[in-house]
Amino acid sequence: MIAERLLSAVMTRENDRLLTLTPTDLIRLPEPDQSKTYMLYAHVPFCERLCPYCSFNRFPYDRTRAEHYFKHLRTEMKLVADRGYNFASLYIGGGTPTVHIDELVATIDLAKQLFDIQEVSCETNPNHLTEKWIGPLTDRVDRMSVGVQSFDDGLLAQMDRYDKYGSGESILESIQDIKGAFGNLNVDMIFNFPSQTEQMLRTDCDLVIESGCDQTTFYPLMASPVVEAQLAATVGRVSYEREAQYYQLICQELASAFEPATAWAFSRASDQMIDEYIIDYEEYIGIGSGAMSFVDSKLLVNTFSLAEYCERIAVGKTGVTHLHQFDIRDLMRYRFLMGFFGLSLDRAQFKEDFGVRIEAGLPVEMTYMRAVGAFDRYDADLITLSPKGRYLLVAMMRQFFIGVNNIRDEARAALDSDEKRILFGDGCEDRM
Repeated sequence: MIAERLLSAVMTRENDRLLTLTPTDLIRLPEPDQSKTYMLYAHVPFCERLCPYCSFNRFPYDRTRAEHYFKHLRTEMKLVADRGYNFASLYIGGGTPTVHIDELVATIDLAKQLFDIQEVSCETNPNHLTEKWIGPLTDRVDRMSVGVQSFDDGLLAQMDRYDKYGSGESILESIQDIKGAFGNLNVDMIFNFPSQTEQMLRTDCDLVIESGCDQTTFYPLMASPVVEAQLAATVGRVSYEREAQYYQLICQELASAFEPATAWAFSRASDQMIDEYIIDYEEYIGIGSGAMSFVDSKLLVNTFSLAEYCERIAVGKTGVTHLHQFDIRDLMRYRFLMGFFGLSLDRAQFKEDFGVRIEAGLPVEMTYMRAVGAFDRYDADLITLSPKGRYLLVAMMRQFFIGVNNIRDEARAALDSDEKRILFGDGCEDRM
C-alpha cells in the first residue's frame, strides 16, 4: 500500500528526531499536576526464555537477582508516592511479571496501600496459567494479558516458545481453563511472521474466538534494526508487503465475536478495559529498570542496567538517566497518534488543550489523512477512522514502537560487559 509506505518513511524520520534522548541525572520526578490523572506502570525485566522478536528490557530469570530487584522496585514506588503522585490504575509489564509470584503479590499489595488503585492489569505467559500463579492474583488483578503470539506449533517452534510454553492446543486449553478468573482476559497475538500463511492466520483467529477470551490484541511483527537480524536467523526476514492484507483478514475473521477497541485490539464488549494504557492515560509514570514515563511534556527513560537502577534507587534518586523534551508541535502529534490509535479524536478537546483547531495545528497530517480516505465521521465534535484509516494507524504505531525499540536496543548496547553476559551469555559482543 503506497499510503503505508509513505507514512512509514515519515514516521521513521520523525522518530529519529522525536526519540533522540539526552543524558540526565534526574534526582526527582516533576511535581504532579493535581488536575491530571496519571497511570502507574511497573516493569519486571525477567523471563524464563528470551524471545528473539522482543526488544523490551528483559534478563534471564534468577531468583536472587529478581528478589533484589523487586525490593528496589517497591522502594521506587514509595519515592513516587512521597513525590505526591496518586494513581487509580496500575499496569505491570515485562518481561514476565509473574515469574516470581510472591514478589509480584507484595508489589501489588504495596501499590494498593500507597495509592487509590482501582484496577490492575498484568502480563503473563501460557506456562503460568495454573493455580500456583493464577490463584494469588484472582483477587488482585482485574485484567490479565497472556502472551500467546500464535497457536501454530511451527511458528511457536520458530519463536523458541514451543518447548517452554507447550503446543498451541495445550495453550488453548490453559486459556479456557482460567476463563472467568479475571474481569478481563486478553490474548496477545502477533501477525505477519515471514512463514505465516493466510490459513495459519485464519486458524489463529478462530482459536482466539474459541478460547473464550474477553479481548485480543493482534500486534504486527515489529523489527528494530538489532532485532531484525535476530528475526532473520529465527523466523525469517521481515517484510511489510502483505501486512495490510493480513490486517484486513484479521478484522474480517474476528468480526463475528469482537469489535475494534483500538487499531489493533478487539473486545467482545465496548465497556471493557482496553489493552493500551497510553490511550486512557496520556501521562504516566514508569518505575523499574527500562521503564518509561511521559509527564510534564517529557519522555523519561529509566536506566536499563539492573545494577545502576538499584544503586540509584538505594540513594533516593529516580531511575531516570535519559529524557526528551517535547515542544508544542510534538505534543500535538503525540495526541494525534494516540487519539487516532484509540479510533477517534475529540476536536473540541484538542482546541481547548492546544489553542488551535487540529487542522491548523497539524495541516499536513490532516490534509494527507483526509486525502487518502482515513476518516469516517468528521464533524464539529469528533473524527473517527475508516477501515483504511485503522490500518494506517497500525502502520504508524508499528513505526513508532520500532523507534521506541531502537531506544531499548541502544540502551542494551550501553550495558557493561557483566550485564551483557547475563543477557547474552558468552560471545555477548557478537550478539549486539
